[in-house]
Amino acid sequence: MGKCCCDIRYLLLFAVVPFIYIQMRLFSTQSEYADRLAAAVEAENRCTSQTRLLIDQISMQQGRILALEEEKKRQDQECRQLRALVQDLERKGLQKLISDVQVPVAAVVVMACNRADYLERTIKSILKYQSSVASKFPLFVSQDGSDPNVKNKALGYDQLTYMQHIDYAPVETERPGELIAYYKIARHYKWALDQLFYKHNFMRVIILEDDMEIAPDFFDYFEAGAMLLDSDKSIMAISSWNDNGQRQFVQDPYALYRSDFFPGLGWMLSRSTWDELSPKWPKAYWDDWLRLKENHKGRQFIRPEVCRTYNFGEHGSSLGQFFKQYLEPIKLNDIKVNWKSMDLSYLMEDKYVKHFAHMVKDAKPVYGADAVLKAYNIDGDVRILYSDQSDFELIARQFGIFEEWKDGIPRAAYKGVVVFRYQTPRRVFLVGPNSLQQLGIGHS
Repeated sequence: MGKCCCDIRYLLLFAVVPFIYIQMRLFSTQSEYADRLAAAVEAENRCTSQTRLLIDQISMQQGRILALEEEKKRQDQECRQLRALVQDLERKGLQKLISDVQVPVAAVVVMACNRADYLERTIKSILKYQSSVASKFPLFVSQDGSDPNVKNKALGYDQLTYMQHIDYAPVETERPGELIAYYKIARHYKWALDQLFYKHNFMRVIILEDDMEIAPDFFDYFEAGAMLLDSDKSIMAISSWNDNGQRQFVQDPYALYRSDFFPGLGWMLSRSTWDELSPKWPKAYWDDWLRLKENHKGRQFIRPEVCRTYNFGEHGSSLGQFFKQYLEPIKLNDIKVNWKSMDLSYLMEDKYVKHFAHMVKDAKPVYGADAVLKAYNIDGDVRILYSDQSDFELIARQFGIFEEWKDGIPRAAYKGVVVFRYQTPRRVFLVGPNSLQQLGIGHS
């Protein structure tokens, strides 16, 4: 019996051990679960907190959106009010005030060096007519060198802007005996035009020299010319000069012509043309360089019959060449032509050939050695044919007009034709051997 009780105790002991082990495992599992549950609760609390924070931020953003929408509505309302105000101001004349603000037509530059008395005469002539259009044609004086009298004279005028070109680089002439002055002049021109086009950003520039007087309609003439220059790219420049503008050869202040020969002496060019010329500008003799076909490339120049500039510079770099014969007798226009009312469309390339051909065709042909006498005695326009340069020079000498040619082109010529008046309103056309063909006129 005692043994049986002992066995039962052992059996109970063996049974208790697994039970205790199971209980311990259950407790461990419950503790682990409790920890996980606590972590899950904590994570849920954090998520809930972040969700509430996001909700608060969304609410704030919604508030801002509503505020921005209100601000936009307010600004839209202000814009509508401003638009209504602008429309009201325009009705009251604001547009007229805006249109009165002048965009410059062209800068006007006087090229000077060491002739203070000449410069003063030129400036006074310009200011006489420029003051009323100063915003359209701002005035500059560009001095080459450091002559103090010229500088002081220029700085004495508040109505202009003074520029000074100082160049100490030595001049090397290409041929013995050449005047250094022509090289310095070419350098000065390039510098001044670069300044006006690229530093001051003008779209057009009118170039004058310090020995010129201008006509009363000088600025109106160039304003009208600016429209031609912009609309017809076959026009290289607008000039105020006629080489054969001596008193005995001109009559009509309203007449304008195209020419294949660059006249110079008061001329306007555009920035687009200067963009082309500036990089290859010559070392000297810039005006004759412009008369080369390789540079004007078939483009032409507008010139008047009656000059809008007068050159009084007997003393200068050219040593008075041609002054007494050709420059002193020039007629300066004294009639104020209303160029704004003039229809200048006939000067456009597509129309001018027909326009000029009609004048030449209607002129009566004159032949023979006594052509000058015949031309004088015939009523109406006449045309005289020349066979070559020497023949032209002979005929020109008899009339007294310029005999000079440059690169195969007579001065003032258009398609080889030189036109001038001869002591009366009649026109004389000196016609080259190929001119009628170029103008589409049959020989008659």
